[in-house]
Amino acid sequence: MSVLSPAARLRGLRPDWLRDPKVWRTEVLAGLVVALALIPEAISFSIIAGVDPAIGLFASFTMAVTISVVGGRRAMISAATGAVALVIAPLNREHGFGYLVAAVILAGVFQIVLGALGVAKLMRFVPRSVMVGFVNSLAILIFMAQVPEMHDVPWPVYPLIIGGLMLMVFFPKITRVVPAPLVSIVVLTVITVAAGIAVPTVGDKGDLPSSLPVPGLPDVPFTTDTLTTIAPYALAMALVGLMESLMTAKLVDDITDTHSSKTRESVGQGIANIVTGFFGGMGGCAMIGQTMINVKVSGARTRLSTFLAGSFLMVLCIVFGPVVSDIPMAALVAVMVMVSFATFDWHSVAPGTLRRMPAGEIAVMAVTVACVVATDNLAVGVVVGSVTAMVIFARRVAHLADVTAVTGPDGDSVVYTVTGELFFASSNDIVGRFDYATEADRIVIDLTAAHIWDASSVAALDAIETKYAQRGKTVEIIGLNEPSARIHARLSGELTGGH
Repeated sequence: MSVLSPAARLRGLRPDWLRDPKVWRTEVLAGLVVALALIPEAISFSIIAGVDPAIGLFASFTMAVTISVVGGRRAMISAATGAVALVIAPLNREHGFGYLVAAVILAGVFQIVLGALGVAKLMRFVPRSVMVGFVNSLAILIFMAQVPEMHDVPWPVYPLIIGGLMLMVFFPKITRVVPAPLVSIVVLTVITVAAGIAVPTVGDKGDLPSSLPVPGLPDVPFTTDTLTTIAPYALAMALVGLMESLMTAKLVDDITDTHSSKTRESVGQGIANIVTGFFGGMGGCAMIGQTMINVKVSGARTRLSTFLAGSFLMVLCIVFGPVVSDIPMAALVAVMVMVSFATFDWHSVAPGTLRRMPAGEIAVMAVTVACVVATDNLAVGVVVGSVTAMVIFARRVAHLADVTAVTGPDGDSVVYTVTGELFFASSNDIVGRFDYATEADRIVIDLTAAHIWDASSVAALDAIETKYAQRGKTVEIIGLNEPSARIHARLSGELTGGH
């Protein structure tokens, strides 16, 4: 058996981006592309939240850098987001910026607690049809967010967007050493500056910060009244942030065929928001669009790209602010349009797929997309879609429960064979499947091919026994498996006041 030298063991412990120059180059360039795309988005979300543009940029910086260390999903981008901005905007409007910062810190605490309690395990209840709907609605939202940038603008914007898209489609056929989105941004910026083309630029979105954020405490009274004021907003922000972050992490897991710790991601999001709050940021969560740029378009796979996305963001704003301000919005719009097309699951809406897919699955996907697009909130779509899927599943399983009757040769007994899953959606129906006017004196209910799941099923069996007892007939229940026997023994006679 060979023994590795200490130097060899050390090399094996080094991250991929240190061992492979190609990986390092990919991660660095991906981080740069994401940083460029983050700037206008962070500024836009700052406007939604009603704060200075620097606040959103600071939040994106601290979120990305912190989550790159403490997060559970490698290569995922967390920053200031529209969903969080929508949640905390009323608080900032009604009580002021200090309360917003305090809410961000409290939201981080809630996320750590929820992560420690295992909220990430709820992801197992999100069916595939909801996940597909989530991805497709995300792509639609990304595209819709670009529409205002293409409305009522100078005509050169349109050929610039088309040119950017063509660069991103054809440049990878020449080489993949440099990410096509970065090439597109650089080329379009050079063209507009050199030719003096007057089009909307990043600088038109707002002023970029000229210095790093400084840590401090939120400017609020530390009282119970403050806590009761910020708690509802903080809890809403925590839940929305975790929902989007965990769904994004699952999406990246599928794209990269790797597993990530959702519990660590939940706790990491909390830590990142606490750090962001103390640095005066507006908080945030995973950014699905930027994550897709990083993972799917640029090919990043490590924490380095996430760390550099935040770091480059501040460098670009502080050191290269004048240059970044000249980047035409058309270049970034082209990047995001390409991301929306790459994100959409086109196979899911292909005629062949729709013909084979059960109607219920299609309905769940459509409901998820409709709710997200209507509310502009991914979390609402996921919750409504998951509930719809559960209702459809319950109805489908309930119809599998059946009752067949066989009368004994002497006519004094009837054996009812119950098959299927007995729970609230199916157990009430089986009560009407028994003949209570039968002349047989002995009734046998055979549950060998059935399973009792809840109290509703036990109550239904009790009701059947009661109806026969009122007619002077005896009932015997046989064939209970062990779990069913336990729940039946514990609850029978206790739900309806006895027989």
